[in-house]
Amino acid sequence: MKTEPTLYSILDLALVSEGTTLKQTFNNCLSLAQHAEGYGYTRYWLAEHHNAATIGSSATSILIGYVAEGTSTLRVGSGGIMLPNHSPLIIAEQFGTLGSLYPNRIDLGLGRAPGTDMETAQAIRSDFMKAAHSFPNELEKIQTYFSVENEDAMVRATVAEGVEVPLYILGSSTDSAHLAAKKGLPYAFASHFATTHLWEAMAVYRREFQPSEVLEKPYVMAGVNIIIADTDEEAQRLSTSLIRMIVGIFTGKRDYVKPPTDMTEELRDVMRNPQVHQMLKYSFIGSKATVKAQVKEFMEQSEADELIAVTNIYDIKDRIRSYQLFAEIMKELQ
Repeated sequence: MKTEPTLYSILDLALVSEGTTLKQTFNNCLSLAQHAEGYGYTRYWLAEHHNAATIGSSATSILIGYVAEGTSTLRVGSGGIMLPNHSPLIIAEQFGTLGSLYPNRIDLGLGRAPGTDMETAQAIRSDFMKAAHSFPNELEKIQTYFSVENEDAMVRATVAEGVEVPLYILGSSTDSAHLAAKKGLPYAFASHFATTHLWEAMAVYRREFQPSEVLEKPYVMAGVNIIIADTDEEAQRLSTSLIRMIVGIFTGKRDYVKPPTDMTEELRDVMRNPQVHQMLKYSFIGSKATVKAQVKEFMEQSEADELIAVTNIYDIKDRIRSYQLFAEIMKELQ
C-alpha cells in the first residue's frame, strides 16, 4: 500500500487555439507554469511533436528554457524528447546547458516514438528507424555524456559533465517498462492517450525494477486527462474542444483547437466510439466533486507516485482554472 503523498504535475503540448498566435501561445505556457508553481505542482513538462499546426512545442528545449526563466521553483522538462530524432550528444549539450542555467530544476524525459508522421520523421533524421531500434544504446550515450568519467573521452559534452539533470523513461508499452526497470530509472506512462497496456506495463516495471545510483525503488508517473469546471455541464462543454481534436486525429484533419460548444448527441456518440472511448479511458471531466471521486479511484488502483495532468482546453483562463481545481483535489486527497 502506498504511503507517500502523490505528486501532481503538468504535461503540455503548447496547443495553439484558433485565433491565437504562436507568441500568445508561448506566453500562455509561461502563464500556466507560473500559476502551477503557486498551486504546488512539482513539474511542468513539454512534449516534442512535429508537423502539427496545433502543437507549438516542436523546439522543445528552447521552450523549456523560456518557461524555466520565467519561474523560480517549478521543475521544467521534457515529456519527452523523442531521442531517435536527435544526436545524443546534442541533447546532452542542450540539457546540460539548461541544467547549469537552472540548477536542480531541469528534467530530461526520453521517448522513442517520432512524435510525428513517418514522412516527417524521415525528414528529421533519415536513419530514424535504426535510431529507434537503438534507443537503449542511445540512452546509454546520454548517460555517458552527463558523467564526469567521460572527461577523458575523445567525444565529450563538456557542458553536461556532472550536471544534475534526472532522466525519465517515457512509454506507452511494456517495452519501455522493461528498459526503465533494467536501468533503474523513473517511468512515465502515457495513459492520457495510450491506455491499453497501462496496468501490465506498471506491473512489469515494478516487478523487474533494479535499484540504481539515482533511484532505490520504482517510481511511476501516469498521464491523465483532466478537465474541471465549476459544474459538470460546464466541464462537458469545455471538453467539446478535446473531442473535436480527437476527431481530427482519427480523420487526419488536424486543426487548431476549436472554441467549445454545447455538448450535442453527435459529440456524445463520438465519445462512445470504441476507439475514442479506449483512448480517453483515463479522462476525468466534471466539477471538482465529480473529478475528485474519479481521481481518488484511479490513485487507489494505480498507486502511481505522481499524476501528470493533460488539460486540452481552448481558453487559457479555463485551463488555469482547471489546473487550480485539480491542485486542490490532489491536496485534499493526500
